[in-house]
Amino acid sequence: MVDFEKLMQEQDIKKRLQLLRELKASGALEAAASSNKVNNHIHTTYSFSPYSPAMAVAKAQMAGLCTAGIMDHDSISGAREFLEAGKILGMKTTIGAECRANMEGTPLAEKRINNPDQKGVIYMALHGVPHTQIEKLAAYFAPYTEARNVRNKKMVENINKLFQVYGVTLDFEADVLPLSLYDIGGSVTERHILYALSLKIISVFGRGAGCVGFLKNTLGIALSEKIEGFLLNDTNPHYAYDLLGVMKSDLIGKIYIDATDECPKIRDIIAFSKEIGAVSAYAYLGDVGQSVTGDKKAQKFEDDYIELLFETISELGFDAVTYMPSRNTPEQLARVMTLCDKYNLFQISGEDINSPRQSFICEKLDDPMFAHLIDATWALIGHEKMATEDLSLGMFSRETKEKYPDIKERIKVYKEYGIR
Repeated sequence: MVDFEKLMQEQDIKKRLQLLRELKASGALEAAASSNKVNNHIHTTYSFSPYSPAMAVAKAQMAGLCTAGIMDHDSISGAREFLEAGKILGMKTTIGAECRANMEGTPLAEKRINNPDQKGVIYMALHGVPHTQIEKLAAYFAPYTEARNVRNKKMVENINKLFQVYGVTLDFEADVLPLSLYDIGGSVTERHILYALSLKIISVFGRGAGCVGFLKNTLGIALSEKIEGFLLNDTNPHYAYDLLGVMKSDLIGKIYIDATDECPKIRDIIAFSKEIGAVSAYAYLGDVGQSVTGDKKAQKFEDDYIELLFETISELGFDAVTYMPSRNTPEQLARVMTLCDKYNLFQISGEDINSPRQSFICEKLDDPMFAHLIDATWALIGHEKMATEDLSLGMFSRETKEKYPDIKERIKVYKEYGIR
């Protein structure tokens, strides 16, 4: 019998996929009760996550998802493994990538949009990447990944300025880079840096009371009762991830350096997305109250100027808006859905999976108000299949939009492609 720990720890892609086949054949990998749950925003080890692409698909199936979508930062390199894992388990999949983009030259250039750390820069997603375009997208990201590492090294220097007095220092090459899959197309994110810092803090101050005392008494960080309980438990299997959440919430503003060279200009990446037949999606964040992931402070974002936001992304040529039903209030979500209808924008759901504490399932998808997000996922699957055969058959090609100008009619057509 193959165990999941072996799949979790295996570093070789071919061996991982073989382990997945063995798990499937043994009957050890059983899906949870069937559902219509979907998730199009699962991070893997190619950006930051505890899960390889194969393990992510296995976890998705065990959780009860009927489809799963990969979404790594500045990387599409895990897509082939993700697709093959889906075939092995008989699960429908979608592939995509997430990146930052520079909004210079738009009405949003001086606003805090959906990026908690910087004005004038947005997070966006390229969904439904045709499989013939994977290598082209990887090549597009390559220079931006290099530029990102220049900034990453500067943030490590900022960390060392703050922490060396406490006996905690980081080396980018030795401590951060090995946590990523940079050598095979992965990207190094702020989370990698802060995870490396978390591991160093643990090595110096230990788990439990020593770590909590350092955070509260030395760094002056106020911990919630829940997080303090996690960190006082020295047998907590997710200890470094919980500490990472604290670092991201309370420290990022002190070490963050604005992203510039690593961010493609928005009109350039929208044009490139259309060229490769991907679905360009603005990632709605909305004003944050209680953070779902525990690593975002209460903060205001797009809601005060949301009409301007939708006017701008429509003018820029975005195809879609992606949002997380569990993150926002019903009022926020109703407003976003109304504006998507007004501007004929495709709506995509996804729960940002990058921590072992997160559930792959979004229970809010049981609400009838989100039934369209299930249909949209099947349409996205249909788009990816058809655009892989021929870019002109994609859901947002010029030919398809002329034939089906209304997005809701197009969703019905492509949903059928996806299901069959």
